[in-house]
Amino acid sequence: MSEESKAYDASTIVVLEGLEAVRKRPGMYIGSVGERGLHHLVFEAAERALDEILGGTASRVEITLTADGGIRVADDGMGLPVEHAGHSDGLPLETRLTVLCCGAQPASRRSLSGGYFGVGLAVVNALSGRLTAEVQRDGARWVLEYERGVAVATPAHAGPAGGSGTAITFRPDAEIFETLEFSFDALAEHFRELAFLNRDLDIILTDDRNPAAPRAVRFRFPGGPRDHIAEQHDPLHPDVIGFEREYSVMEGTVEVALRWCDSHEERVASYANSRPTTGGGTHEEGFRDGLAAALTAYARDQQLLTPSDPDLTPTQLGGGLTAVVSVKLDRPEFEGATRDRLGNGPVRTCVAEAVREHLAAWLRANPVQATAVLTRISMTTRH
Repeated sequence: MSEESKAYDASTIVVLEGLEAVRKRPGMYIGSVGERGLHHLVFEAAERALDEILGGTASRVEITLTADGGIRVADDGMGLPVEHAGHSDGLPLETRLTVLCCGAQPASRRSLSGGYFGVGLAVVNALSGRLTAEVQRDGARWVLEYERGVAVATPAHAGPAGGSGTAITFRPDAEIFETLEFSFDALAEHFRELAFLNRDLDIILTDDRNPAAPRAVRFRFPGGPRDHIAEQHDPLHPDVIGFEREYSVMEGTVEVALRWCDSHEERVASYANSRPTTGGGTHEEGFRDGLAAALTAYARDQQLLTPSDPDLTPTQLGGGLTAVVSVKLDRPEFEGATRDRLGNGPVRTCVAEAVREHLAAWLRANPVQATAVLTRISMTTRH
């Protein structure tokens, strides 16, 4: 063993604490210092505001890409408490902005868990060159300002308030990130997804970076995933098959919307607590089990399958199928290093039962459309 090796002991270990740790190892908190991490800051800032809508204390969230390269996330909620103003109800904004994980919601069916890390506003603050928080509450407007996570002054009373709510405006730190260019399309895809998975959400995304060509889009889907599926092109049948059901055994709800299109491509997207589960899991397996069971039973009842024909299998049913499978659970169990696969055992049985019953009822009530679907499946299988 070399002298250099012998010199390594506990005294050589550097312990990083608080926001210093975030700035030294940002990838541990937001995944990367590239575009993915840049966008994650927006998701973290917005998730807190969107949870206010789901909690019934706000009605709308506005996300703006500002002309100077920053992001502004504003809600019309009650306004977060400001400790300096003497508010004592709830976690103060100053603490949310400076203490790791404060204010981050635990995974549950009643809050978003779209953020893969759930690290809260403090990480946004730590990785921003400049962050300004504005609170309108109890008739007063307060402004808090930070640079690289450090307060530049005490919270300032900035006059009367015309309403209520919280706005967080930040510019990512050029010393941290490889790029400072936000993708409007990537942000739009994420917030559109959250909106159709949570029908209460009302999100406005605006791009003011080019004054000559500003863009704005509103995401609101009162019909939930059914509204999303209804927008897909070339439907094979006019109806969108959709339902939502609660199961106590899986401690949550399942919502499914599906339709077959005139295509050989399968587009099935699954989610758990509003998080994309690109690795699938028990909810997606249950969906395919229920699909196969309902279509097999109907095909046999209509004598489209002979007694000697094998049952239809989940792998035979994907051609032209477009679907959203969303579960919201009190205790989701995610698997894998990237937590992109759902592992809750009871979910598979519950989702399979719900899909089988609802699809079977639709097939019986719509024989012409049912025949078109089974014909499409038969053609796809032969190919």
